[in-house]
Amino acid sequence: MAAVHVVARRSLASSHAKLTTHIVDFAALGALPPVDEAYLALGTTIKVAGSQSAFRAVDFDANLAVACAAQVAGASHLGLVSAMGADAHSSIFYNRVKGELEEALSGLGFAGLVIARPSMLAGDRAALGQPVRSGEQLAVRLSRWLRPLIPADFRSIAARDVAGALLHEVPVAVGKKVLLSGAMQQR
Repeated sequence: MAAVHVVARRSLASSHAKLTTHIVDFAALGALPPVDEAYLALGTTIKVAGSQSAFRAVDFDANLAVACAAQVAGASHLGLVSAMGADAHSSIFYNRVKGELEEALSGLGFAGLVIARPSMLAGDRAALGQPVRSGEQLAVRLSRWLRPLIPADFRSIAARDVAGALLHEVPVAVGKKVLLSGAMQQR
């Protein structure tokens, strides 16, 4: 790994000698530095975004803009953190937007596209400057307690496990591959 370039809406709490953070306006994204592969983990909630159109601007438009810019910058492989119920034909708005993004990315012609469809993501939201969701915390605790009874694809999954699976799969991907939570937890 020569360097990691992160495009983000705000500064990151971490730093590393090989990490360069680019704070951008995704609606006016410029050129990216040359890259071999790109990873998309940008998302929000309708509650935080304030409306369905604002949600779509982040979860669809911004992700697609970064993917296109990465392709122009030389990326031949792409990884996406999507959602378990992603389906472009879903009657549920959230799942439909996630599915539409997956379809749009599939049409860009990357040599390798890996789509991670995690179940509920577990992690330290407060440390990332994200709102803590009390219902989500309860569900993660219950999921841990009931783990043997819950099918692997429906168990909560640590964000680091999703990232690890993408880092493992994206560089060697050929065509499109979808990873469900169960497969990502086996690493």
